[in-house]
Amino acid sequence: MLNKLSLLARTFYILLAIVAGFFVLGMMDIALILVVLGLVAGLSLPRERMVLAAVTIIALPIIGSALLHIPMIGGQLNAITGNLQLGMAGSFASALAIALFGLAMEGVTGMTDAEPGTSRKAATAG
Repeated sequence: MLNKLSLLARTFYILLAIVAGFFVLGMMDIALILVVLGLVAGLSLPRERMVLAAVTIIALPIIGSALLHIPMIGGQLNAITGNLQLGMAGSFASALAIALFGLAMEGVTGMTDAEPGTSRKAATAG
């Protein structure tokens, strides 16, 4: 269920990023919506894709500035890449928070074990 919700949020922020690049949607805060959808989408972002997501976040403004030179549509393409960056940044932020929480929990549970890799019951039984 969570994976489906994350995939749906990712799809919505991509579509909204494209639509907001071409049309003015003055009645809503697009940046906030993109970041919130990204935060939800990041709940299922695997650790293997986190480096790719970080590189994408860094590369999108560079790509947008290059696309800006295309006549007639460059401004819209630059806006789309900026919007996609917001969604990806939200997604990366939540995935990073989950990864850091996991590392912290491993550290805390590792301090309570007698030996690394053993459970508390195994340590007290031996």
